[in-house]
Amino acid sequence: MAVEAARAAAGELLPRFGNTHGVRAKSTPTDLVSDADVAAESAIRSVLAARRPGDAILGEEGGASGEGDLRWVVDPLDGTVNYLFGIPVFAVSVACEDSGGTRAGVVLDPLRDECFSSTRSGPPSLNGSALGGVERAAELSLAMVATGFSYDASVRARQAEAVGRVLPRARDIRRAGSAALDLCWCACGRYDAFYERGLHAWDVTAGLLIASLAGLEVRTLAATDDQPDGVLVAPAGFVDELEQLVKGDSSVRG
Repeated sequence: MAVEAARAAAGELLPRFGNTHGVRAKSTPTDLVSDADVAAESAIRSVLAARRPGDAILGEEGGASGEGDLRWVVDPLDGTVNYLFGIPVFAVSVACEDSGGTRAGVVLDPLRDECFSSTRSGPPSLNGSALGGVERAAELSLAMVATGFSYDASVRARQAEAVGRVLPRARDIRRAGSAALDLCWCACGRYDAFYERGLHAWDVTAGLLIASLAGLEVRTLAATDDQPDGVLVAPAGFVDELEQLVKGDSSVRG
C-alpha cells in the first residue's frame, strides 16, 4: 500500500515538474512549498483513507491527523527546491510506524522510476530486487559522503564548519538536495555515508529503515546550543570517525 500511495503522489508530480506556479514560502524565503506538494500529499492521503481509514497520518504539508495504531509518515515531495528549478533529484517518501517503530518504508524516485522499499523484516529492495552484495568503503578516506543544509542561515554557518572538517578526510562530499534519496543511495552503494541536521520525521523515516536494513550504522546527532538534532549513517568501519568529525570532536586528528 505504501508503494501505491507513493505512485499516486508521483502521478501528481510528474506533469508539474519544473513548474513554478503556485509557489509560496514557509519557514524562510528559501523554504518553498508548491501546489504540487499539496496535490501529491492529497493523493497519498486519498489512498490511505480508502485502504486504511482508521490510521493516523503525519504529512509535511497536512500535519497530523487520526489516532490509529498505525501511523503513516509522509513526505509528498522531498526536494521541493530541486523540483521547482527543474533539477531532477526529488522523491516521494512514505513510511508506516507501529508501537515497535518503523514497520515499512518506501522512497520513490519518479523520474528514474526507482522504488526503494523495505519492511522491518527486510531485506531492502530496489524495484523488487534485493539490495545485496554492495561494496562499501572500508575507511573514510575512500568514502563518498552526502550531506544537506538547513534553510536557516545561522545553522548553515555551523554546517559549513562541519563540511570543512569532513572534506579533507573523505574522498569527496555531495549535496543532492533530497535526504530520502541520500539515504537510499547509501543503501544501494552510490554513496558511502550521509549526515544532516535539521531534518523532520517525514524526511528520513522511510530512508533510515532502508539504510539500516542494508547494513549501515545509524546514529542520532544530538542537538546543541546552535544546531538542531540530526542523523548520520555510515558503515561500521568509519562511523565513529565521521560522527566525531561532524560533531567537532577535537580529539580527531588528521
